[in-house]
Amino acid sequence: MKLDSSRPDFAVQARRQDLDWSSDEFGIKTKQQHFQPNTWVRLLELPNPYSFDEALLLCAISQYEWIAWIPDHGEAVLSTRQFRRI
Repeated sequence: MKLDSSRPDFAVQARRQDLDWSSDEFGIKTKQQHFQPNTWVRLLELPNPYSFDEALLLCAISQYEWIAWIPDHGEAVLSTRQFRRI
C-alpha cells in the first residue's frame, strides 16, 4: 500500500472573514461619538504612507462620514470608523 500525502481526503475552502469587533454582533456596545467641525482627530488608517496621522474635520456628510483635511494629503471623505478623538 502506497501513502499519497499530497492528496487530502477532503477539500478545504479558505474563506476570509472580516470581523467587526465594534459591532453589536459580538456583544460589544460602542458609544456613538459625536464629532464637531474644526476638531482634530487621530487617523486609524492612513490614506497614504506620507500623510500625517491626524486630520481636521471640516463638515459632516452623514452620521458616519466626514469631509476632513489631512496634512500632506488634502481633503478626504472619512468614515467615523477610520478615526478617533485625540
